[in-house]
Amino acid sequence: MRSREVQRRGHGSGHTDLVSTPDDVDVYIDRAAESVRPVLQQIRRTVHAAVPGSGERISYQMPTITLDGESLLHFAGWKHHIGLYPLPTILDEELRRELAPYETGKGTARFPLDEPIPYELIARLAALLAEQRR
Repeated sequence: MRSREVQRRGHGSGHTDLVSTPDDVDVYIDRAAESVRPVLQQIRRTVHAAVPGSGERISYQMPTITLDGESLLHFAGWKHHIGLYPLPTILDEELRRELAPYETGKGTARFPLDEPIPYELIARLAALLAEQRR
């Protein structure tokens, strides 16, 4: 497994510790909880299919889909949900309605792991981000 150690400052403690950060998306997914791995793998496949020519890397310590070498979309596995960041800035009314149950803040969607993951919605969001980028 490839990883790198990064220095992180403790919150309010004044000390730092070393945290191992994965260097690539495979390592990130391999380190995720076993129950979350298939979801992360499917999101990865879904977004790459929706954005032809996309790449990937780790950025902000999470998987990041890139387009033309620039970050397009981040996703992360958490204990109870999958986070997706950022969201497209302009949405049509139908897409806005579909996204509403998952939108938790400006530019953030959370997909609960105890509910079916809306992969088609994720694909549409990724494609729209790519379209808005071009």
